[in-house]
Amino acid sequence: SSITVGLGGSVGLEAPIVLTGSSIGSNIGRMLRLNYKSVVLLVGCGAAGAIAGIFKAPIAALIFTFEVLMLDLTTWSIVPLLLSSVTAATLSYFLLGEQVVFSFTISEPFVLNNFPFYLVLGLFTGLVSLYFTRMNNLVEHTLGKVKSPLVRTLTGGMVLSVLIFVMPQLFGEGYMSLKTLLSGHASELFNGTFFEGIIGNNASFIIVFFLLLIIFKVVAMAITTGSGGVGGIFAPSLFVGGISGALVGKALNLFTPANVSENNFSLVGMAGVMAGVMHAPLTAIFLIAEITGGYALFIPLIITATISYLTILTFEKQSIYTMRLAQRGELMTHHKDKNVLSMLTVEDVLEKDFKKVKADDNLAGLVKVISKSKRNIFPVVDDEMVLVGIIKLDDIRDIIFNTELYDKVEIPELMHPPSAIIDKGEKMERVLEIFEETEAWNLPVTDQGQYIGFISRSKIFNSYRKLLKEFSDD
Repeated sequence: SSITVGLGGSVGLEAPIVLTGSSIGSNIGRMLRLNYKSVVLLVGCGAAGAIAGIFKAPIAALIFTFEVLMLDLTTWSIVPLLLSSVTAATLSYFLLGEQVVFSFTISEPFVLNNFPFYLVLGLFTGLVSLYFTRMNNLVEHTLGKVKSPLVRTLTGGMVLSVLIFVMPQLFGEGYMSLKTLLSGHASELFNGTFFEGIIGNNASFIIVFFLLLIIFKVVAMAITTGSGGVGGIFAPSLFVGGISGALVGKALNLFTPANVSENNFSLVGMAGVMAGVMHAPLTAIFLIAEITGGYALFIPLIITATISYLTILTFEKQSIYTMRLAQRGELMTHHKDKNVLSMLTVEDVLEKDFKKVKADDNLAGLVKVISKSKRNIFPVVDDEMVLVGIIKLDDIRDIIFNTELYDKVEIPELMHPPSAIIDKGEKMERVLEIFEETEAWNLPVTDQGQYIGFISRSKIFNSYRKLLKEFSDD
C-alpha cells in the first residue's frame, strides 16, 4: 500500500493498516486456540487499535468495530476494545506527538439559522456517496474483465497518470489538499496546475472544478484498486467529502443570501460522505470530531451524517464494504441466526450413508440393498450417477416380503421424484426455505446433476445448535 500511494495511487493507507491489525488479532486468537467469539473479538481489537493509532481517535475506533465490523456490543466485548483503542492512541501520541491529522479552527460556531443548509449538505453528500459506491463498483468490474494482470495494471496506470497530470490534486491520499481547503485557502489548490490562470478567485469556476474533482477522485481511486493497487477508501472518502462540503458552502454563498463558513462545510462534508459510503454515521461523526478537534460542530456533524446515511440507504441497502459479501451470502451482521446460517454449508451437513439403487434393477435387488441399510430412503441413480428418483421404505413395505414379485417388479415402478433437489452450492438459508415449502425431512443433494448424498432437517438443526453455542460462548 505504501508503494501504491507513493507512486501516486489515489487511495488511502488506513484500510491496509486496519487489515494488518485485524490479521494480528486473528492470528493470536488462532495460535492460542480460542473459541470463535474470542477470535472475532481479537480481530475487532486489532482493527480498533489500528484506527485509534492512525487518527488518535479512540472513541471513533471503538464505534467502528460495532458499526462497520458489526461486533456485538456487550460488557464482555467493550472492555478489551476500549483498552486496545486507548493503548494504541496513547502510543501514537507518545511516538508521533499530539498534533491531530487536520489542524482546524472553528471560524464560525453553529447557528440555528444554518440548520436547513446542513440538511442540504447531508442530501448532497448522500448522493455523492451513492455515486462513490456505484462508480467504484463499475470501474473495478470493468477492469476485472481484462484477463491479463499485466495489461490491466498498465492500462490502469496509464489512465491514472493522465488524470493526475491534468489534476495533481488526485495524487495519493489527498490529505495535503484537504489541509489547504480546511485552512481557508481553496484557490491555492490550483497553484501550479493548468487551471491556475483560468480559475483564479472566480467562485463559479471553483465550484465547477470542485465538481470535477469529486467525479474524477472516485474514478482515480477505483482505477488504482481495480488495476491491482493496494489501498483503502478512508482517505478518498474524506477527500471527496471535504471537496463536497466546500462546493456546497461556496454555492450557497454565491447563489443565495446565506453567509456560511466554507471551512465548516468542508469539515462536516467529510463526515457526510464517510457516513454514506461506509453506512456508518456514528463512526463518521466521532472520527471527524476527534481528528479535527471540531466538537463545536457536533450538531452539524450529526445532521449531515444522518441525512447522508438515510439518503444512500434509500438506494443502497449495503455499504461499499458489505455489498459483495451480501451478494455471496457471506455477510455477518448483528443477526445471530443469519450469521450462523451463513457459516453453514450444504457440505457441512451432507450425509452419504444412504445406499444407492440402480435404475435398471428390480425388487429383488432392492431387498438386498435394504438388508444392508440403516436408512428408510433409497436414491435411485443411473450408470452416470444421475439421480432419477427415490424410494421410501414405507411405500413398499407391503410388497417387500412377497417373493413372487421380486423378479417381476422393476425399480422404475417403485420410485417417485423427490419433493425437491438441493444443489451442493445452495445457501443454507435457501435450503431451509425449501424444507419449509416441501415439508420434507430428507432431500437429495446433487453436484452438477450427479447424486452425492442427502441432507436432513435434523442434521441441519444439530449443526446449527453447535455453531450457535460456539458463536455465543464467552
